[in-house]
Amino acid sequence: MPLPNANDPDRPRVAARRRPALAERFAAGLLLAAAAASLSGCAAFTNPVANGIPVRLVPEELLAESREVYEPVDLALLRRPPLEKYVLEAGDTLGIYVEGIIGDASTPPPVNLPSTPEEPPAIGFPFPVRAEGSISLPLVEPVKVAGLTIEEAERAVKDAYLERQILRSDETNPRIIVTLLRSRTIRVLVVREDGSTPSITVRSASLRGFGAGSTTVGGGSESSGNQLELPIGQNDLLTALTSTGGLPGPGAKQEVVIYRGYASGDAVAGCYVCGPAGSAGGVGPGGEAGRRVIRVPLRQRCGTRVSVPQDDVVLQDGDIITVEAREPELYYTGGLLPPAELALPLEYDLSVIEAVLRAQGPMVSGGINGNNLQGNITGVGIGNPSPSQVSVLRKLPNGQQVNILVELNEALRDPRLDILVQAGDILILQENRDEAISRYLNSSVFQGNLFFRWLDRGDATGTGSIVLP
Repeated sequence: MPLPNANDPDRPRVAARRRPALAERFAAGLLLAAAAASLSGCAAFTNPVANGIPVRLVPEELLAESREVYEPVDLALLRRPPLEKYVLEAGDTLGIYVEGIIGDASTPPPVNLPSTPEEPPAIGFPFPVRAEGSISLPLVEPVKVAGLTIEEAERAVKDAYLERQILRSDETNPRIIVTLLRSRTIRVLVVREDGSTPSITVRSASLRGFGAGSTTVGGGSESSGNQLELPIGQNDLLTALTSTGGLPGPGAKQEVVIYRGYASGDAVAGCYVCGPAGSAGGVGPGGEAGRRVIRVPLRQRCGTRVSVPQDDVVLQDGDIITVEAREPELYYTGGLLPPAELALPLEYDLSVIEAVLRAQGPMVSGGINGNNLQGNITGVGIGNPSPSQVSVLRKLPNGQQVNILVELNEALRDPRLDILVQAGDILILQENRDEAISRYLNSSVFQGNLFFRWLDRGDATGTGSIVLP
């Protein structure tokens, strides 16, 4: 190859052609350097949670369980069947009239009208059934009536007076009346914490650039206590709940806990060994026999059957019924979403798309934020792509964390990719790399000037310049 000759007349023209090429390379280098410097601060490229598991590949056990697959249990499981016959026990009060002995023959027996229409009127003077199951009548020994019906008790009273020959056996119609004046009651305590939904303070930036605001969710949890005296035959769990405000609302745990039995004076503090819902949990602290903790569920999975033993819903004297308030279940937002602490709905599902909308995040908006002071709802030019990459940081039962990637654009087309949010999730919204590059190229963050010469002749020279965003 011949060496260049310094005296070559064409050398200045070759050098002139080389100068634009070098200038173009230098400008391109500056352009790439500016782009690299700009992209180094882009969250789409520095996002620490960008490398997650695509939602298509997430195993079933890592997904949240739907809240809408549960339904209330059959309320008939919470009440006892009606009594076939009433059997007397200690605590009952009988109305007894024996003409000439209990009551004057010249005056009619007293009539007592009950306070409720379900009970029949009672006739006679009151005689309580004592702890040993007997009643004390004048002129005769105590009459055992425990385990007898009203008709059988009337016959026992008549036989007691016939045995002592107080009544003559030849009387064809001795005036002896035995009725139920007042049935025995079961005394229970009902403690409820579902007066209202527990209140939580949700902190978020309601208007970007103008500080953080706070919103109170719920009205606070209020406890109430009631002491009930339930007549025998109506001493069931459903009656106790309806007498103290009805079934627990969405702000309460969907179960009722019954503490049965009594503690001794030297019981030590500790935790009950609670069994599954609807069954006895075991003895209490200190090994006290007879103490049980019964958990009765109020919701069941659709299509399944919940077994509630009848002995659990039939209340006993001294039972303590508790309805506990439900702890608020929260999820968190960040990234391009306003930083917030939000409460999950209690009775219906919340998907990722719904969670983004609930946090007032952008959704197919071209990157336009609705919180603006100018009132513009469209951008300049062809617009920017809307951020669509959501990283769902989910805690596992073993304490570890899994990152699930949800593409909003794909989830809008395929509802199967719009997974449910569960308590403790952290939702981070960012642009993916394609969206970030498109936004940078469409914005005026940096500009590049392209200068070129398109005509180079001895008698004329033409140049041009192009400005790129």
